Amino acid sequence: MKKNFKFINSFLINLPTPSNISYWWNLGSILGVCLLIQLISGVFLSMHYTPNVNNAFNSMIHITRDVNFGWLFRIIHANGASLFFFFIFLHTGRGMYYGSFMKVKVWISGTFIMLTLMATAFLGYVLPWGQMSFWGATVITNLLSAVPYLGDTLVSWIWGGFSVENPTLNRFFSFHFILPFILCLMILIHLIFLHEKGSSNPLGLKNKVDKISFHPYFSIKDIYGFMIVILMFLFVNFKTPFLFNDPENFTPANPMVTPPHIQPEWYFLFAYAILRSIPNKLGGVLALVMSIVIILSLPLTMNLKFKSSSMYFMKKILFMIFCSTFFLLTWIGAKPVEPPYILLGQILTIVYFSYFLVNPFLSKIIK
Repeated sequence: MKKNFKFINSFLINLPTPSNISYWWNLGSILGVCLLIQLISGVFLSMHYTPNVNNAFNSMIHITRDVNFGWLFRIIHANGASLFFFFIFLHTGRGMYYGSFMKVKVWISGTFIMLTLMATAFLGYVLPWGQMSFWGATVITNLLSAVPYLGDTLVSWIWGGFSVENPTLNRFFSFHFILPFILCLMILIHLIFLHEKGSSNPLGLKNKVDKISFHPYFSIKDIYGFMIVILMFLFVNFKTPFLFNDPENFTPANPMVTPPHIQPEWYFLFAYAILRSIPNKLGGVLALVMSIVIILSLPLTMNLKFKSSSMYFMKKILFMIFCSTFFLLTWIGAKPVEPPYILLGQILTIVYFSYFLVNPFLSKIIK
């Protein structure tokens, strides 16, 4: 017990924390709450879900209509995914803006957490077995066919047959249940790396003196952040519960009827827009992967040594352009593949990747 208390005491209570960090540093702990919400609601849903193509859609209706508070757990779990991605994008953006990527091990582990979360969310989206779930799974898994020599074999292996069918749904359910627990382990490693040298701060200073204990100064801020987020989350769940749901997914999956416009959830739309912007299939898949993986290049290419106010101003402008590009790509990803969205998507894709080339270049030439 004493050893456990000492661990908690050093890990949370008396953790030396920079005195000048703002509410932007609350996002990590809020993401922990999001994970807890998803784990608890997901475990309860799995007790009544049936991973079978003939019964999956009906089991979701059964959960919503017949199980006590099943409707609430389903809404919380579905909207909890959007909440999770909203804050993980903010958390990543904060890290990019304030230079937190210079803590290399923390940044790399965080990037792999985001990739694992994306895989988990995609697998979960297939489980309700609605129209968009089925066709989304078909389109995304088919992307693996672009891999030279092994593509068709990989697709057949993932499907467990010659199309998205019962073996696919069973596998997706198993992995969707297992991955969150792997995610917990990855987050623990992320926190251990973070606590090796402590949090970054808005000024990017390596100050070992101006630090105060985490509790009570920042634990109070975290609790305040939790309250605000949970109140907003409950408001969305009770006021507009299906705000982030695609209407097509309220129709049972039908392999014989293709929806007029296939699109993923909003948090994948920016990457989907980049995928569609590349005319070549293999090039599109590589661009899709690189849209996330490219942030791993920031610790290698960026120089945070302060040179002048003009450099700081330019970096700020570039980051705002990058954020605007991200929002516009998300908007275009929801549009049909037709003019002028095709050309706009291609231009924005170039701007998106240019940020990771222009920003390091400017930091070298501006004195």
